[in-house]
Formats: sequence, C-alpha cells, structure tokens
Amino acid sequence: MEGGASTSEARVAKLFGLRGDRWIRHANPLSVWTRFSVLSLLALAVWSRVWIGWYSLIAVAIAFAWMMLNPLLFAKPRSTKNWATKGVFGERIWSERKNLTIPEQFKSPVPNVANAYAVLEMALLIYDLIALQVIPVLAGIVIAHGGKLWYLDCMVLLFEDMKTRNSDIAGWEY
Repeated sequence: MEGGASTSEARVAKLFGLRGDRWIRHANPLSVWTRFSVLSLLALAVWSRVWIGWYSLIAVAIAFAWMMLNPLLFAKPRSTKNWATKGVFGERIWSERKNLTIPEQFKSPVPNVANAYAVLEMALLIYDLIALQVIPVLAGIVIAHGGKLWYLDCMVLLFEDMKTRNSDIAGWEY
C-alpha cells in the first residue's frame, strides 16, 4: 500500500455511494450499460424546455436522480467475467490508486485523457443544447460515450493486470 490521499475519482465514487460492497452492485453489467442512458436522458430533459417550458426542470431532476441511484439499484452480478464488470473493477482500482501499487505502464495520463475527452465533449454538448442544434447534440452524445468507452477499456486492462498481482483483487472475479 502507498499514501493515503484521495483521488478525484475516489471523491466521485464516494458521492455516488460507491464504497466497499456497493462497488459490486455497480459492477453488474445492467448497471454499466443502463448508466449510458444518463447523458441522453439529460439531453432530452434539457431539450424538453422547448415543449414543456419550466416543467423541463422536473425531467432534469429525474435524469439526475437516475444518475445518482443507478449504481445502487442493481443486484450483485451472477458473474464478473465480462467486459463491463471488469471496467468497473478497474475504475475501483483507479479511484484507489493512491493506496495501491499500480503497475508502471498504467501510470500514464491515458485514462485521464480519455475522461477529459468525454468531459470536453460534454461542455460542447451543453452549448449545442442551449443553441438547440440537433446534429451536434446527437454527435456530442456519441463522442462523449466514445470517451467513456475508451476510459472503461483502459480500466479493463488495469483490472486484468492487477488481478495477476493482487490476490484480493483476483478474488473479485468469479
């Protein structure tokens, strides 16, 4: 074990209630794949201001509630031998990297670049939603999801490596 400082990812995980055994529920592939609906739901909720005016804030609140509750709503997965679950396990490792010995090849900025890519696109998406530009909004959602998938793929690789080095982490897979 190394240091004790918290990463920004660990703070986000804490915000979503991801501590201890709650990670395994979020690692359910249904949680992972349905979580991809959040960005589209938020975009639709913001766009709905054109149709329902201020009532669109209710739709935005519902989308945010879904985002916050999603990681906690699903049962423990039947198997953890799938890409989505391994991605979440990698996210857990990455969020706790200040307290774990991470292999040198994973200390590159690539996961942070992948996340920044998705966040930057979301900033552009906000502009496009304000301007009500359909094609850029749809493209923004696809591009932001691409950044998240890239990040998750990095996390799968991290998990696959770490399970060979740490028996506790290897025990997450069944």
